[in-house]
Amino acid sequence: MFFDTAKIYIKAGDGGDGCVSFRREKYVPEGGPNGGDGGRGGNIVFVVDEGLRTLVDFKYKRHYKAERGQHGQGKNRHGKDGEDLVLVLPPGTLVKDGDTGQILADLVLPGSKAILARGGRGGRGNARFLSNRQKAPLMREKGEPGEERWLELELKLLADVGLLGFPNAGKSTLIARVSAAKPKIADYPFTTLTPNLGVVSIEEGQSFVMADIPGLIEGAHQGVGLGHDFLKHLERTKLLIHLVDLGNWEHEPIRAFEAINQELALYSQELSNKPQLVAANKIDLPDGQKRFAEFKAQLPLETLLFPISAVTGEGIESLLYKVWEMLSEIREAEPAETDEPFWKETVYKPAKERFRIVIEDGTYVVSGDEPERHVFMTDMENEEAVRRLQWIFQKMGLDGALKEAGAKDGDEVKIGNLTFEFIEPSRLTEE
Repeated sequence: MFFDTAKIYIKAGDGGDGCVSFRREKYVPEGGPNGGDGGRGGNIVFVVDEGLRTLVDFKYKRHYKAERGQHGQGKNRHGKDGEDLVLVLPPGTLVKDGDTGQILADLVLPGSKAILARGGRGGRGNARFLSNRQKAPLMREKGEPGEERWLELELKLLADVGLLGFPNAGKSTLIARVSAAKPKIADYPFTTLTPNLGVVSIEEGQSFVMADIPGLIEGAHQGVGLGHDFLKHLERTKLLIHLVDLGNWEHEPIRAFEAINQELALYSQELSNKPQLVAANKIDLPDGQKRFAEFKAQLPLETLLFPISAVTGEGIESLLYKVWEMLSEIREAEPAETDEPFWKETVYKPAKERFRIVIEDGTYVVSGDEPERHVFMTDMENEEAVRRLQWIFQKMGLDGALKEAGAKDGDEVKIGNLTFEFIEPSRLTEE
């Protein structure tokens, strides 16, 4: 079954906690700290697999979580990093933020990689906090939480040539004749409900991929008749074959031709400007030649028009050779390949403000990745760690910002899931 959209939730692995430990050996009465660091959490990595053609796997499983890092141990033993969770996608998949719709990655080339959620770093053990002032630190960090978010996946088929036209124009018959594709074919509209791909071979070493897009109707640019779902699959094609039905008595050929082109322009000007060949289908019908002549007379002189019959094969060879000729010219005009690897790696790094303060029912609510991360990684049962957190907030300007917002001694400040009591910055001392 063909699925071209999916919405999933991803959660990278949390970092492992750091360890509090001291060296204990015979004849070493006051051994120093030797608590190890926690391991890094696993990333969520997307990789393109050219053998896939659908997002069906993501329809039945929507939540994905990477492995967390292991905790640190004594004797300076660091925790093991969590394994990355690798998810495979078909070529041509757009990955969007589930909340904002922002495009995070456009995965086209085979082997392309994108890290969409980074694992949390491991917390530091107490050995990391050894200093001239603190010879026996009891402080350690908890592991950083891994990133998490909802994602929208949208597949846009990768094809050289796209077939478009009204329902029942003969697109499925044509792709079945020129390739090994086996679409459903019947004599009623909307037979094709999902796109079909077929490889068309001209001669040895000369082939291209053709996409059969379900029939469009007026209003498709507004989503009428699932227009958005169908039109998006034409966006990555290099050229279009516009199939016009000479045997449709409900729509005059010129009327159908103009209506479809209008839908393309209203949906996307870039799509409307793609090179286009016009194939007048069903030339084998009794009135086919007459209707073709009338249609040709109504088209601009520069129109590339081909009379064909998808049933008998008449005129198809000339059409395909012209398609190959145009594709060759388009490819030659494309930027030359470089010596870069055939895959590209993307790391999504959202640009966010450092922190934000809002007042809700008298409580000062602080939001932002940085302060929330520091709170999460602090062991609140450890006095040293709490004092260090206060010092961090003072250095990042949070205390001053709260005071400017009107906070006074004793006011409640909420960061993440914890609530604190505000203390005037002048009363705090650095570590």
